[in-house]
Amino acid sequence: MQRFVPVRRLLSETKYSLRIQRRCFSQVAQNEVDNNDGFVPKMPSFDYSPPPYTGPSANEILSKRKEYLSPAMFTLYSKPLNIVDGRMQYLFDDEGRRYVDAFGGIATVCCGHCHPDVVEAIVNQTKRLQHSTILYLNHAIADFAEALANKLPGNLKVVFFTNSGTEANELAMMIARLYTGCHDMISLRNAYHGNAAGTMGATAQSIWKFNVIQSGVHHAVNPDPYRGVFGADGEKYARDVQDLIQFGTSGNIAGFISEAIQGVGGIIELAPGYLPAVYSTIRKAGGLCIADEVQAGFGRTGSHFWGFENQGVVPDIVTMAKGIGNGIPLGAVVTTPEIAAVLTRRSYFNTFGGNPVCTAAGLAVLKVIEKEKLQENAFVVGTYLKERLTALKDKYDLIGDVRGRGLMLGVELVTDQKLKTPAKLETLHIMDQLKETGVLVGKGGIYGNVFRITPPLCFTKEDADFLVDAMDYIMAKM
Repeated sequence: MQRFVPVRRLLSETKYSLRIQRRCFSQVAQNEVDNNDGFVPKMPSFDYSPPPYTGPSANEILSKRKEYLSPAMFTLYSKPLNIVDGRMQYLFDDEGRRYVDAFGGIATVCCGHCHPDVVEAIVNQTKRLQHSTILYLNHAIADFAEALANKLPGNLKVVFFTNSGTEANELAMMIARLYTGCHDMISLRNAYHGNAAGTMGATAQSIWKFNVIQSGVHHAVNPDPYRGVFGADGEKYARDVQDLIQFGTSGNIAGFISEAIQGVGGIIELAPGYLPAVYSTIRKAGGLCIADEVQAGFGRTGSHFWGFENQGVVPDIVTMAKGIGNGIPLGAVVTTPEIAAVLTRRSYFNTFGGNPVCTAAGLAVLKVIEKEKLQENAFVVGTYLKERLTALKDKYDLIGDVRGRGLMLGVELVTDQKLKTPAKLETLHIMDQLKETGVLVGKGGIYGNVFRITPPLCFTKEDADFLVDAMDYIMAKM
């Protein structure tokens, strides 16, 4: 009940804010703007047209959702999208209109929508064997585990497969507690690690936390270079972790969990030097270091395959999901043989973890990333996109910060550059208008004022230009 009330209020406030926006921004007619500057953003060409859609309308689907699905489910936009088709970095609605997908199903579609190699692997495996059990032998799970382990540094080579990032983080936290014999974990303020019992405790944004028992997690000051008290000085933030251990625990802890770039938190890249200092502190207190790579992994940051590599550290446990399967429900925990052995103290089992169809898809994803040089593309296109967004920041005071790496970028909107006042209404307005222009982006951050740009890794410079030009076009009218 406690979740239901705020969500309904949120939807009500969203509708109200959109009415306010229409009055506040006094949007001029399309032809008037065209006459002013003679430039209208043009979507890149693409050689695919979806077959005609013959399914139920958006209103019919919305009606069924309201009647049969959880009231906690919400939609983006004042007029919800009915997405029926997808190819590579593009999505299509029920009227056949194409959109540049700069959200990637929440940083999940890495190879591209319906990538033929991934689809072929899924179909072929499904035709042969859809599911059995890990109690029998099958090469799909073993082949993928080997390939995945080979992408990780050090002795990180034992893989546990799950169905989601939440499951992966739950398992990782349990392993850390079992291995160390301690219960206390340290996470970061503004973090999101999942919505189950343990991971909700590690999550540190009130909107994602229910009023249930969440024990043993301490939240350190977030090393946020834009809003944080120490700017980009990672070592100063790291001292708070030592204080938490000294004053909030017995002096020994189970572990520390963090993303290298906070996704749901608003694409916040941890201050330089933070993780090396914290990892050293954690290990001195007997804890394990967990890297949550659910969003930043699989080449998304461009410069490295894993987000944690950008800070020059090697974790004890790595969790992953989303991009691992290009949209297939798949997650994983990877650790060392010594740490992995703790699960032999009892029976640990996951019915669908390592399902042959899912692991066949995962192996195909790794092959596509390598064959099509998607990590390199994320670096090249992501660098170009960030440069263009930064130039846009210099043009509009509404943009307070542009941040991130590769194709995991954030644009934070503020109404006051000095006070960094969150521009909530403006964010909703621009997001809605981007959709009307043909661009889909995400939204995040504790204040809901950050555009999350996490497209498929096949995103091109032409797509980047269209995204920035569309944003420029809309902001110029405000």
